[in-house]
Amino acid sequence: MRFGTTITTGQLTTIAELRWRMFVNGLRSKRGKIELVSRIIVSLAFAFGGLGGFGLATGLSWYFVAHNQADFLPILLWPVFFFWQVFPVMATAFTNNPDSSELLRFPLTYRSFFLIRLAYGFFDPASALGSVGLLGILLGVTIAGPLLFPWALLALVTFGLFNLILMQTIFAWLERWLAQRRTREVLGVLFILFMLSFQLIGPMTQRLQHHPSPEFRRAVETATQLQRVFPPGLAGDAIAQAAHGEYMVGFTSLLFLGSITAAIGYLLHLRLRNQFRGENLSEAAARPAASLKPQAVQLGWNLPGFSPSVAAVFEKEMRYLARSGPMLLTLFMPLFMLLIFRLGPMSQMRHSTFLQRTPDMAFPAAAAYALLVLTNLVYNSFGPDAAGMQFFFASPATFQHILLGKNLMHASILLANAVLAWMAVAAFYGPPTPAVSVGTLVGLFFAAPLSFAAGNLLSLYSPKKRDFSTFGRQNASQITVLASFGVQIVVFGIGAAVFAIARLYRNLWIAPLVFFVLAIISVVVYIVVLGRMNALAIERRETLLAELCRA
Repeated sequence: MRFGTTITTGQLTTIAELRWRMFVNGLRSKRGKIELVSRIIVSLAFAFGGLGGFGLATGLSWYFVAHNQADFLPILLWPVFFFWQVFPVMATAFTNNPDSSELLRFPLTYRSFFLIRLAYGFFDPASALGSVGLLGILLGVTIAGPLLFPWALLALVTFGLFNLILMQTIFAWLERWLAQRRTREVLGVLFILFMLSFQLIGPMTQRLQHHPSPEFRRAVETATQLQRVFPPGLAGDAIAQAAHGEYMVGFTSLLFLGSITAAIGYLLHLRLRNQFRGENLSEAAARPAASLKPQAVQLGWNLPGFSPSVAAVFEKEMRYLARSGPMLLTLFMPLFMLLIFRLGPMSQMRHSTFLQRTPDMAFPAAAAYALLVLTNLVYNSFGPDAAGMQFFFASPATFQHILLGKNLMHASILLANAVLAWMAVAAFYGPPTPAVSVGTLVGLFFAAPLSFAAGNLLSLYSPKKRDFSTFGRQNASQITVLASFGVQIVVFGIGAAVFAIARLYRNLWIAPLVFFVLAIISVVVYIVVLGRMNALAIERRETLLAELCRA
């Protein structure tokens, strides 16, 4: 036993040293230094958020225990639970979990592999912030009742371990199901539908609160009782029962929580054990039998005014997009958000002073959100191509044509979303005035070329392979994330300022005129940047292929 523990400790130490050396060596390049600055900025933002959550958790937990209301502790534990599980999914731009399966090529023991997977998960931002929240609850409970410290520590550590193991179990099994394209698309669609349906809970609850009924009250009471058998309720009940002197009842809740954690850990063990033993899933179809019937030649698309290479890239991008159900649903998010604002708390503002003065601002907001949704596509254009990047270099097409074809696909999606958004706004809020409609469309001709130019540069300077079979990892590098935020803040800020000036002078037709001038500048910038793409791609050929073709 001691020998096995020594081996595990040595392997964990070696891997930690390896990760440290990779980090130090990465700082030798200019990109590595910029990545470090980006991560410092993001870490500071998370630190401020974590301090706010820590203070709130400390104060409320102290109040509940000090005023003999420890039964309300699950109110603090449920948000920690949801944040811990949902944030890694919703904010993959800030999630930087390395792929632990890459270590399987080395003589690693299963115990070390399992612990490394948990360690990678523990250093995820969601785990770090969740742990800070639990630490705040522990501090508040301890201040209110010092004798509760050992018991609260045990309960909260068990609850934190449950969240860590559950997050890794979800990711591990989802990666198993996402390894094949068909299940990947089905699960992606179901996940997005679930998240969209989750957004409707708030509006539905608010409407029911305005018209309370006995059935609604009974449902609330039932949900309150039911939550006690779930991990947040069990952890809160274990501490509350100890605060009331009922240690045996609290121990029962703690034991139940530990059993659930062990069961979830066993599911994670099943998945990681198969992965450790060399399970390699493939989505390649079986070789079909030779057919005697000749195949008809299929001609590619023809885009009037563009070269065949641009049309080929445009067709390829459109066909890939049409096969991705989750991506299609994501692109329709602006319409769904308009529905949320119409049914949710924003609907109460329809007769407010703000919307009476600005009744047409829903269309510019929806158009801006449609451009924002394209971030993952525009700012990492070659990420989904991965190893296929080699064929771009081997083809006779220039990178001006390749990126122009991709940008035409982005522009087509943006234009379609803008048209659908106009129809949705007309149905929900009334048709926008001609000045606002024209101003918004011309504003997109200003905003889109700037975003496309910045996206093309970042796609070559800071590419990142995007693997659709993995879950909870970054879709773009940290540099790309921060740079895209900066570009969007500037673009949206200019757009908001133009509409504000137009409203100040009580003439909304000023907005289309200003946007037209800005659009000319934006298009010139895009053309200049696009003209440099071929030379820049050749210059960065080795970096691009090394990043996108890595195993």
